[in-house]
Amino acid sequence: MKLTVLVDNNTLIDRYFLGEPGLCYIIEDAGKKVLFDTGYSDVFIRNAHKMKIKLTDIDAVVLSHGHSDHTGGLPHLMTMFTEEALENRTVSMPDLICHDHTFRTKVTREGVDIGSPAKEDKLEMHFNLRLTKDPVWITDNLVYLGEIPRMNSFENQHPIGKDDFVADDSALAWRSNKGLVIITGCSHSGICNIIKRAKAVCGEDRIRDIIGGFHLLHPSAEQMEGTLACLVKENPEKVYAGHCTDLKSKIALAGHLNIKEVGVGLILRYEEE
Repeated sequence: MKLTVLVDNNTLIDRYFLGEPGLCYIIEDAGKKVLFDTGYSDVFIRNAHKMKIKLTDIDAVVLSHGHSDHTGGLPHLMTMFTEEALENRTVSMPDLICHDHTFRTKVTREGVDIGSPAKEDKLEMHFNLRLTKDPVWITDNLVYLGEIPRMNSFENQHPIGKDDFVADDSALAWRSNKGLVIITGCSHSGICNIIKRAKAVCGEDRIRDIIGGFHLLHPSAEQMEGTLACLVKENPEKVYAGHCTDLKSKIALAGHLNIKEVGVGLILRYEEE
């Protein structure tokens, strides 16, 4: 499995890509190409072009949840598909896999729209929609986890905006003989809840690596302590904490875990063995 970071808040030093407060990865496994989230704008397309990564032949788009910093690139992707088709170039019609609440209205307490700019009626012209709460196996080893049960008392205790506990928040897991690689978007459902879900879906207790956003933005002491205790117990080899993980939280995690830098241009490669 190969994972390339197309969008993150940061870019790697001496790699001249564009960053934005969003997330997008391209994942290649078993001959399939999967786009995980689309960032906030067309930055993922521009970065992919610089990396010589083709996006017109992707097999699936997976959305971690419906906020605009993860779905904002969808209109730009559809525009690219349309332009390519008008030039008589081959364009795939990928699956679009996400929770069935992903495209519901999402607003802040002040009434600002923070949901997806693309809705189902337009998306179904370009994608095979697979909106589900259930896990979806994309390859023999890569799985969309579906709805994440809220199992502990220290995560997902406060709504985002107006009473939105982001029930649509999910993640990916990749299964290897050395354990699971967990790939998250924002972890609104809680990184520890996601780990429990991944273990149950995959029938695997070992956690190899974790990459993505942890939604640790000025967390309460209870959430930080609970998250840290959970992750230390899981003992992953490496933790790539990006996007919505603030500096103070990264420092706290780094005191006990092998925290790695995340930025646009990062490439991770994993063998099954």
